[in-house]
Amino acid sequence: MSRPSDALLLRSPRTLPAHHVPSAPPRHALAAGIALLAMSLLIGLLVRVDDRSFLQGLDDRWAASMDGTRADAATGFATALDRLGGPIGVIPPLVLGGCLCVYGRWRSALYAFTAAVLSSVVVVLPLKHLADRPRPPHPWVLVNDGSFPSGQVFSAVTLMLTAAIVLIPPRARRWWWPFGATYVVAVAWSRTWLHTQWISDTLAGGLAGAGTCLVLWRVFAPLLKTEAERTASNSLWL
Repeated sequence: MSRPSDALLLRSPRTLPAHHVPSAPPRHALAAGIALLAMSLLIGLLVRVDDRSFLQGLDDRWAASMDGTRADAATGFATALDRLGGPIGVIPPLVLGGCLCVYGRWRSALYAFTAAVLSSVVVVLPLKHLADRPRPPHPWVLVNDGSFPSGQVFSAVTLMLTAAIVLIPPRARRWWWPFGATYVVAVAWSRTWLHTQWISDTLAGGLAGAGTCLVLWRVFAPLLKTEAERTASNSLWL
């Protein structure tokens, strides 16, 4: 005779509680993710083949509007975001993954590490090499070569989306999305305020980050589904 927990493990995703995490990907997650990545790649190709494209005109106008000083409060805030998004930025996803592992959620931890840490190397670095775009002149903080796309915006988007998928219950996401969007916009603004990147670099970083999370969400869907079912049946450690 099968145990009740066995029956719970075999039930379809439609019978899972509405508040379960990790969440299942939307139906068109893979197609949407590929489209967003393609848009980011297209922007990179455009700035590579035509350094005076319409995008550069927009970038120049936006950069001209960032007319603060190195000593004002806005620069202090932007610098704090720059430091948070630098080498320190790898700490939050690693902490998230470690906490998930402690509670037996190694599948979600693997997704979080892949989407929020490993993908930066696999996606951002090749795009930087492809575009080979110089940074704006005279950045206010220390930066490396390669302006396109924004790695910090990419990391901000992947962290916010990953946390929503594996940590935030669906009912609570109405509060999470405004917070996540505000954080991403603040990071994008800080990159241009500090003259470290063009505004189109931040847009491409956001598109690439969202696309990467969606594609990996679809790839990891079987593992995340298993974890959601085990979470619902209280059998994560089995």
